[in-house]
Amino acid sequence: MSVTGLPFDDIRDLVKKLPGPDRKAIHDKRHREAELTKPAGSLGRLEEISEWLAAWTGRPPAVNRPMVVVFAGNHGVAQKGVSAFPPEVTAQMAANFAAGGAAINQICATFDLGLKVFDLALEVPTADFTEGPAMDERTCVATMAYGMEALAGEPDLLIIGEMGIGNTTVAAAMSAALFGGDPKTWVGRGTGNDAEAMARKLEAVEKGLALHGPHISDPLEVLRRLGGRELAAMAGAILAARTQRVPVIVDGYVATAAAAVLWKMDPGALDHCLFGHVSAEPGHIRALEAMGKIPLLALGMRLGEGTGAALAAAIVKAAARCHSGMATFEQAGVAEKAE
Repeated sequence: MSVTGLPFDDIRDLVKKLPGPDRKAIHDKRHREAELTKPAGSLGRLEEISEWLAAWTGRPPAVNRPMVVVFAGNHGVAQKGVSAFPPEVTAQMAANFAAGGAAINQICATFDLGLKVFDLALEVPTADFTEGPAMDERTCVATMAYGMEALAGEPDLLIIGEMGIGNTTVAAAMSAALFGGDPKTWVGRGTGNDAEAMARKLEAVEKGLALHGPHISDPLEVLRRLGGRELAAMAGAILAARTQRVPVIVDGYVATAAAAVLWKMDPGALDHCLFGHVSAEPGHIRALEAMGKIPLLALGMRLGEGTGAALAAAIVKAAARCHSGMATFEQAGVAEKAE
């Protein structure tokens, strides 16, 4: 593994010291589960989700302060014509989030989810990764630290998403570097690209991989060389959530690429995460399968903004409510299964 200085060493030390699940909370949850007015296992994955909540919060399953955090960043590689939209759309959409006019605003309002948008120096795009590293090490770690501020409001469920023109190109390059394989299999349409833009996108990914190839055995080097500020911030937020025992729902392809950096460092680093949905980007399902993760939803979405993860948060809230609100056989006066 390449070590280029102290900033990344701090991140490595955090990953080495991640807390595990709360075994007592799991035991208590299972004890109550066995007494609820339903056949064992009849709620399927909802029962797994409620146990996941207990494991990572250390208390009975509950979601009281869910928060969607959307990180917005701009990318130098966008100047290569890899997207159907110009880079200024990132700032315009950030303003739209603030005004309540985006899809994520409507989903948050529907399911009573908080929303914070983090503008990551949109006026200063990262460097074009086809010409050099997107970020230096200090900038990358500082941005990860900034992403950790998403926990400042003490949410008990963190839902992460992003906005950034060109960032599916970044996600494709990072996924190819982290998981290997033909770069073509990681490149999708993104924001509705035509064939020419798709060709430019693939060319950018291939050029970036060739340029940075000697260094990308290190996941953190993948993040700083091929990534972007919003991906670094999401990785930081996921890491901080683990240290503070806050469960996380990860959104689509770009958010998954950010999470994959931590998974590559330690496959257990994402045990406190659920993956909200599988997007229409072809590389997303490949990344999820490579990490052994099963998404909650498959709705053909590819918007970003945390929209898929926010929809999945409704399922997580329902799982918690089913466990905590359902009566036991004794409370309801319902006969249990005959011996």
